[in-house]
Amino acid sequence: MNTQISIRKLFVSAALFCSAVSQTTQADLLDDIKERGEIVIATEARYAPFEMLEDGKIVGYGKDILEEILKDLPGVKLKQLDLPFQGILAGLNANRYDFVATSLTITKSRADNYAFTYPISTASVAMLKRKGDSRITKPIDMEGMIVGTQAGSAQLGVIASFEEEVLKTKGAGYKAIKEFTDYNEAYAALASRRVDVVPQAIPNLAPIVKERPDMFEIVQPPFGPATYYGWVGRKDTDSATLVQFFSDGIEKLHKSGKLTQLQKKWFGFTMEIPTGTVPTPVN
Repeated sequence: MNTQISIRKLFVSAALFCSAVSQTTQADLLDDIKERGEIVIATEARYAPFEMLEDGKIVGYGKDILEEILKDLPGVKLKQLDLPFQGILAGLNANRYDFVATSLTITKSRADNYAFTYPISTASVAMLKRKGDSRITKPIDMEGMIVGTQAGSAQLGVIASFEEEVLKTKGAGYKAIKEFTDYNEAYAALASRRVDVVPQAIPNLAPIVKERPDMFEIVQPPFGPATYYGWVGRKDTDSATLVQFFSDGIEKLHKSGKLTQLQKKWFGFTMEIPTGTVPTPVN
């Protein structure tokens, strides 16, 4: 009997020891980044004016925010990877980098699988058309149109949902939805008349129209739900402090007025976005 009790105590002690070792050795990604002196961040640099390439370097609204926040990690170098959007979240899951700082619409499916930061911008959708195309005066006029978008984007979901309203109101849906690797390809297709409209987040469209006022114009009002852009980390205990670090940095820039300055710099206007919280996704 005493032998059985001793064996039982031995197993309990061993289990408690293993649990303690597991807890004390559990990694914290932010601490690991500070220790190695480098943070590896993935970006899709084909999403002007948030992230884009200029003379071989990544620039934009998102890059400026990133550089401001990383001032609070002295001694840590930034290694920023420019990657295709379609595989960027899969790479995060595979631990190929620490964090994703590219403009991701906060959706329910993404929020279920990734940890979002506080928002950096609105992502509500409007529509881009060719200048002077009188067939389209409001978003509901998309019946029979070829709609261009980026494969895998949240805007693709908004477009698909909105077709039901178009069908109900106009009696016909879209002619087709044509997907592209990135939005630059979609804009080129619009200019060459291979698609009729390109729905996209308003902050992305304003610079396009400013650059090519002779070619494009925005169809108002926005359509679909109010949405926002954020950045993401892995949804695990190890990454929690890193995601919060970036959220705190975004909040700091908001309170100081720096975020507003960067919006004026890159978009020419400012935005009302939630602060101090991740908005509840509506889809």
